[in-house]
Amino acid sequence: MILRRQSWRAPQWYGLAARYLAADKAVVDAWRSINHARLMDTFIGLVHINSPSFFEQEIAVWLTERLIDLGLSVENQKYDKSINLIGRKAGTVRGAPTIILSSHMDTVEPTRGLIPMREGGIIRTDGSTILGADDKSGIAEILETLHVLKEQDLPHGGIEVVFTSAEERGLIGAGALDFDSLQGRIALVLDCSGSIGRVVLAAPTHDIYTMRITGRAAHAGIEPERGTSAIKAAAKIIAAVPDGRIDQNTTANIGIIQGGTATNIVPKEVTITGEIRSHDAGALEKTKKTIFDTARRLSKKNQVKIEIEENRQYNGFHISESDEFVGLIKTVCEDLSITPEFIVYGGGSDANIFNSHGIKSLVISSGMQMPHTTEEYIKEEDLSTAVLMLLGTLKALAAGVTSLPFA
Repeated sequence: MILRRQSWRAPQWYGLAARYLAADKAVVDAWRSINHARLMDTFIGLVHINSPSFFEQEIAVWLTERLIDLGLSVENQKYDKSINLIGRKAGTVRGAPTIILSSHMDTVEPTRGLIPMREGGIIRTDGSTILGADDKSGIAEILETLHVLKEQDLPHGGIEVVFTSAEERGLIGAGALDFDSLQGRIALVLDCSGSIGRVVLAAPTHDIYTMRITGRAAHAGIEPERGTSAIKAAAKIIAAVPDGRIDQNTTANIGIIQGGTATNIVPKEVTITGEIRSHDAGALEKTKKTIFDTARRLSKKNQVKIEIEENRQYNGFHISESDEFVGLIKTVCEDLSITPEFIVYGGGSDANIFNSHGIKSLVISSGMQMPHTTEEYIKEEDLSTAVLMLLGTLKALAAGVTSLPFA
């Protein structure tokens, strides 16, 4: 069934909070307080908005209106490439810590002509585009959580909602945030695939580099001997440098090669772009040195010039499983009969930026599956279960069961 706005019908599992914890009336009440139809309509409305990286203006307007309707004050933080949103909701429990809830507004492509379809409790597309559950599922879950707080007048600490842009282009939006404007010292970033309950405790440092190799041009048919092929030299470098999984903490990859102008010209210039990721700072630097030293040695041997530029995309983070914030999330999951799964992740997210600014940030699953592919999907039930998890977290923080940093 093709899904359009306001077309959702309650699935078979609607209202079955007993699946999670039948003995706990509070859990049953919390599940029933979620408007599952509204949540689905919100998600479908979001995926119908085309918002590839750097083109988030339309969705930002849509979200600004909804956050204001939910009683939040909204700050639009514009920067040279796009815009970020920060919504603020004052706490109703004195002394409860402020928490940041965050997702990103942009998606990868292709997205034009996206048609969401529902079948057997699963939302996917017709296979010609991605779905955009990365990360619009997280946005929808945050909005529904705010709806429930407002409708049920539930006690809570301060909440800051951060919707970023251009996450898929290297966390650019998060990097442009004015962190002095944020009060929260803890954050949940809803931007991980897998079952609800998956929590990312560690993510790597990520460096990218560019090698510009310059040889000598010549006519390939008349006097090739006068030329020095930059492509040939680049091929030797690519074949020699460390690549793939270097060790359990470190990976390296060359992803882009550009060069040459015509088949009858010995190529003068080639550009190689690659990356290195590692959870170990020492291993990252060692791998980078090996790659760069190998490239310089082979450039000299093959009589070409080389220039290397490197750039730190983001710093890694590691939060111990014994950390109090992690313990709180674990308790919330267990109270809801959700199995917590703590993982070390090879990718980055806005949590890398938040953690580097002193905000203890965990990445949690929004229920998305197979992101960045045209097979991407999400289970309807997982959208609601994620909301239940957020409500449980806010309840725990308001109940004063933690000594986490106060705003």
